Amino acid sequence: MSGPNPGPGPVRSMSVGNGPPSAGLPPHNSMPPQPGPSAQGGNQGPQSQQNLNQIVLEYLSKKGYVRTEAMLRRESDVPQDANGIPVISKTAEVGGPKYTKAFELLKKYTDDNLEVYRPELRKLLWPVFVYSFLNLVRDYYAQAAETFFTTFKSQFERDHDEDVKKLQAVRLPAHLKDSNIAKLYMENKYRVTMTQMPFYSLVQFLESKISEGGEAVSSIIKEHVRVVTVERTAHADKSIAAILARGDGEDELPAEDEGIPGHNPGHPRLDLHDPEYDVSRNRILLGQYPRDPDLQDDVRAELLEQDAKNPPRPGQNSLVEEFEQQIKREPTEEGPSRDTIPLPPSLARDVSMEVQKIIEHRDRYKVEGRTGGIGPAVSVTMFTFHNTFDSINCIDFSGDNQLVAAGMAESYIRVWSLDGSPLQSNPPDNAQPSSSRRLVGHAGPVYAVAFSPSTSRPDMDGPPTNSHHLLSASADKTVRLWSLDLWQCLVAYRSHDNPIWDLQWGPNGHYFLTGSNDRTARLWSTDHIEPLRMYVGHDNDVDCVTFHPNNAYVFTGSCDRTIRMWSTAGGNPLRLFTGHTGNVTAIACSPDGKTLASADDKGSIILWNLESGRRKKRMRGHGKGGIWSLSWSVESTVLVSAGADKTVRVWDVLQETNESASKSADGTTGAKTDGVGAKGTAGATVSGGKKGAKEAGVSADQISVFPTKDSPVYKVMFTRMNLIVAGGAYLPPPKV
Repeated sequence: MSGPNPGPGPVRSMSVGNGPPSAGLPPHNSMPPQPGPSAQGGNQGPQSQQNLNQIVLEYLSKKGYVRTEAMLRRESDVPQDANGIPVISKTAEVGGPKYTKAFELLKKYTDDNLEVYRPELRKLLWPVFVYSFLNLVRDYYAQAAETFFTTFKSQFERDHDEDVKKLQAVRLPAHLKDSNIAKLYMENKYRVTMTQMPFYSLVQFLESKISEGGEAVSSIIKEHVRVVTVERTAHADKSIAAILARGDGEDELPAEDEGIPGHNPGHPRLDLHDPEYDVSRNRILLGQYPRDPDLQDDVRAELLEQDAKNPPRPGQNSLVEEFEQQIKREPTEEGPSRDTIPLPPSLARDVSMEVQKIIEHRDRYKVEGRTGGIGPAVSVTMFTFHNTFDSINCIDFSGDNQLVAAGMAESYIRVWSLDGSPLQSNPPDNAQPSSSRRLVGHAGPVYAVAFSPSTSRPDMDGPPTNSHHLLSASADKTVRLWSLDLWQCLVAYRSHDNPIWDLQWGPNGHYFLTGSNDRTARLWSTDHIEPLRMYVGHDNDVDCVTFHPNNAYVFTGSCDRTIRMWSTAGGNPLRLFTGHTGNVTAIACSPDGKTLASADDKGSIILWNLESGRRKKRMRGHGKGGIWSLSWSVESTVLVSAGADKTVRVWDVLQETNESASKSADGTTGAKTDGVGAKGTAGATVSGGKKGAKEAGVSADQISVFPTKDSPVYKVMFTRMNLIVAGGAYLPPPKV
């Protein structure tokens, strides 16, 4: 045959016009062949498989054979050998199995990861789920797409309910163009902000699991997700100061920060996690809260006046010297920023309170631990409430040692003066003078009460420093703020969904913390009706809460037998303490900010090192039923505890033990209790006694024990003078 050789291959004989092709020749209306090696005088070789596939795909697209085109595109992705023959791996997976394995791989990696990184990794689950589903629909795996969507959608219905409902209608490739939600996701990249450590760890993990789903996850993230990695920073707009300035309690990222730009029907974060705050386990700031320079100068000037009025005794430091030495003794660890955790401007009352704290610190009874193998001879003043008929739920003492409050099962609060003097009202009312007042307003049993921070009055001519407010928490799901000048309720704080078990003031007042049956703890400020932060993560009731002395962290203890440490400002979980065999019933942080004490209803107390997150030791001696209160000495060397076993116990924190139960026991005779209402007398430590000899399993670091007479102890507290006060209700034994 004369003429140019058309070359091998089926393309040369394929008709792309309207008429049938001639045998072996291109039709008259087909495109002329492109010049190849034969046109240049060389030997013409076969066209590459990629070029052939592209020509066929263009033809199918032009004719409208969309489904056939999609099938060919999928099959074209299969690797080929040198001869163009597809290489099918026995382990290769496509369609539904491919994306199911990929999603399950990412889900398992997230669930098994460190708790501090888990909230950030969970943000990737939603976009990986969406784009896996849309890819299945695009590639005509209709049945596999429906199965995949039905299997995993329940994980996202809470946070992305609107999008889940709209995506459920997408089933065919045509829907990707008709559905607004599908177009929105396919035409935009989903933005996720993560700190560097969890993201780089994820990348390494996916590279090590290429054949087990890692390649599919990596492909989705590369094609459809924009991951912005940030270093550890504490931006001012994420601080409590910014929240207070905005006047609201929400902390949601703007649309341009997370998710699809301009689209935020749900929240991309599953745990209210602030990724830009410090979440490193190795980076916690245990130093003191920075002093206000102006307040510090005012305190120093006031101390000079106090030294002039009351010169120190021979051999005793002046108040100014004590103040300067206290500043020098402050730990060198870095503390939190005042901008992150702001406090109201200082008042004259704050100056007087700081002056009184310096006086009490200088004149306190110093508790330095064991000397010569003998523990410090501390004493306890026990206040016993009679004729309560088991209606008292909680007790608290004011910081100036003038008042005691009890929360009742009958939904009211009773406040007594400890010295029996009449309680005054400002302005004066017509009520008959009495040493107690009743606060009525709750609609359920009162489970927690707390006086606002206060001190004794250093100068009678200066501003009053007594407690002006009382907080109470109830089964009616509210917290109430009471005025102790007006004896009336000022505010009712509502947000919890279930009864509130515990509350605590922050070290400087203004903020307070609540723990509830709804498994959450919440941070409040007295001047905002809504909570500033919500701490979510426990699997059961949050029974007890407390602050770190520097305000930067809060602790929550739960019936799930764990204690968690949270960032106050960011709301991030920083530590998880596990080891209790019973429900956690009390927690307290040491004044130096380095150790946490926690107690359970099995009678054990555990000390934790906050820097390392490890357990220091376990202390045993209490009976079962619950240790309801813990308190630290000023020096952080001695711990005191009390609870349902009707005892107050004193513990040596510094003594090293092997945590094994000691056969020997220290016994005491208890504090003598008497009086009606709120009277008490002091008790002293006495070694020996039959009751102590009968006790078993008491660890060697117990210094002394003070048994009461049929009075469970609800509250025990070290004062700033290192004296111990305790309160309980007398419960007569049942008649046999």
